[in-house]
Amino acid sequence: MNKADSIKQNALPDALPNFRNLSVTLRILLICNGLALLGALLLANAWSEVSLRMVQIAALLAPVLLSSLLLLWAAQPWLSRLDWMRGGLAVNALVVALTLIAYYLGGELYRPSGRADAGFDAARYALLGIATCTFLLAYFRWRSRALSRALHDAQLQALRARIRPHFLFNTLNAVLSIVRTRPEQAEAALEDMSDLFRMAMSEENNLVPLGQEIRLGKQYLALEQLRMGGRLQAEWKVDAPDDALIPPLLLQPLLENAVYHGIEPLPQGGCIRIGLRRSGGELRIVVENPCPAREAVPHPGSHMALQNIRQRLALLFDVEARYEAEHGKDFYRVEIALPHTQEKTA
Repeated sequence: MNKADSIKQNALPDALPNFRNLSVTLRILLICNGLALLGALLLANAWSEVSLRMVQIAALLAPVLLSSLLLLWAAQPWLSRLDWMRGGLAVNALVVALTLIAYYLGGELYRPSGRADAGFDAARYALLGIATCTFLLAYFRWRSRALSRALHDAQLQALRARIRPHFLFNTLNAVLSIVRTRPEQAEAALEDMSDLFRMAMSEENNLVPLGQEIRLGKQYLALEQLRMGGRLQAEWKVDAPDDALIPPLLLQPLLENAVYHGIEPLPQGGCIRIGLRRSGGELRIVVENPCPAREAVPHPGSHMALQNIRQRLALLFDVEARYEAEHGKDFYRVEIALPHTQEKTA
């Protein structure tokens, strides 16, 4: 069973942030330190006191913030199974507990001698922790709501980009041309085309197994080879697990771009080189193809699919994904790096 998250199953607006995501961690650090600076400005009576107040706030904020981020990172698999309300209560309880532990272990650093009402300070710090935590969760929820619509629109655009009339007509014409002389090959081509369109028309998932995308890409190239013959060749180098998760319809549009804008305009054709490998915590995808010299008239096309890939990577992985394209004099190369996750650990 495909364990990749479905958009309908994983309701983005009500999901807690992924505390193992680098961009989430950076945003939490920036927002918390920004709130600390604002508090220092409000408490200070002069500019010379701002730095002192900031140090006083950071003395409690730093251990609570860092320990919270560490424990939330460890608890992420458990938190991901909770809805937003229960998850939010769990996160708030964790932050309050860490705040009180740091307060009482801090001794005179947080409880100067001469202050009798230590319970008031403890309650105040706990309430400040709840307020900050609630604000952060509300911010990430708002951001998720704002991006979920954009992600949905981006996936619809990807679907429309895949069902291109020229591809359908060319494939049907290629099948008709061999249906009498090579009926078995024509039947296999129709089955491949059916799989391609079934995948494109099926319910979109956030992430799908890499092996599924590879099979889809090979089916697409087999159809194009039926049309272009020996002019189109492909070289695959796969050094990544099949259950690694990537966004759906990520590889096929890269191949389509290589065929449509690179191999097809060349009279002699060429070879598309596809490399997929795991490098540490990253999954790297490289697609390179020959193309007409840059001085030649470019093949018409909007490149909407490639723009859509960039947009989906940004929405799904934020700063943890990279998309780089290099257009040489007679070649075009696309490299994508994204976090490596697998079905069993997603």
